[in-house]
Amino acid sequence: MTNPGSDNTLVDKPLVIDGKTYQSRLLVGTGKYKNLDETREAIAVSGAEIVTVAVRRTNIGQNPAEPNLLDVISPDKYTILPNTAGCYTAKDAVRTCKLARELLGGHELVKLEVLGDQKTLYPDITETLIAAEELIKDGFKVMVYTTDDPIIAKRLEEMGCVAVMPLGAPIGSGLGIRNPYNIRMILENATVPILVDAGVGTASDATIAMELGCDGVLMNTAIAAAQNPVMMARAMKGAVECGRDAYLAGRMPRKLYASASSPIDGTFF
Repeated sequence: MTNPGSDNTLVDKPLVIDGKTYQSRLLVGTGKYKNLDETREAIAVSGAEIVTVAVRRTNIGQNPAEPNLLDVISPDKYTILPNTAGCYTAKDAVRTCKLARELLGGHELVKLEVLGDQKTLYPDITETLIAAEELIKDGFKVMVYTTDDPIIAKRLEEMGCVAVMPLGAPIGSGLGIRNPYNIRMILENATVPILVDAGVGTASDATIAMELGCDGVLMNTAIAAAQNPVMMARAMKGAVECGRDAYLAGRMPRKLYASASSPIDGTFF
C-alpha cells in the first residue's frame, strides 16, 4: 500500500476504489440520526466523500411518497454506496443490490454484508462468499464486510472484491479495534484497500485503525449515536487524518526500560 521514502518514512498513496481517487479516508453511514437535517450536517462536517445507505431501511426513491435521503445527500456531491444491511441470506443480498442498481441508474459499486444472526450481527461468511461471487459475475464492484480472518479476507480479494472491510468489533458495539494483530495480518497480504468497518466508538478507535495502516474507516453509530453527532463527525475527521499521518511517520520503537529524552554524551557535569 505504501513504500519507504528517502528518509525511511512511508510515501503516501491515495485511496483508490474502483478506479476513483478519494481525498477522505473516512466513510460514513446515514442511519440512526434524529432527522435528515442532522444527517446532512454531520456528513458534511465529516468531510466524507463516500456515504453508505441501507437500501432495505432507507428511502432512496423506492417510496415516492416519503422523504428521499438523496435530497440531502446528493449523488452529485457524494459517492453513494448502497449496502445490504439487514440481509441474512445471499439471495436477499443479491436482490437488494440489484434493486439499488435500478434505483441509482445503473450504479454498480455496493457494500455487501450478509449477517449470521440478529444478536451478534456477525458476518455469515458462507453466504457472503456466495453473494460476492454472484454479484461480481453480474458486474457489481463489491466492497465486502467480513470477519477479521486473514484467510477469508485474502479469498474475497482474490475473488475480485474491490475492497475488503474487516470488522473492528461487532456492529454498533463501540468496542473499538479488538484484534489489531489480525488486522495487521490482513494488511500485510492485501493488494486492495482494507477498511475497518464496524466497532468504532470514539475518535481514538479510528486513529488506532489508521495507525495500523488501514486505508480507511467506515462508521455510522459512533457518529449518529453520539450526544453531539456533528461535533463527533468533526472529531472523526481529525482522528482519521491524524492516524494516517502517524502511520506514515512511523512510531518510535517500544522499549522495556526508560530512555532519556536528551542525550547525556558530552555533558559537562
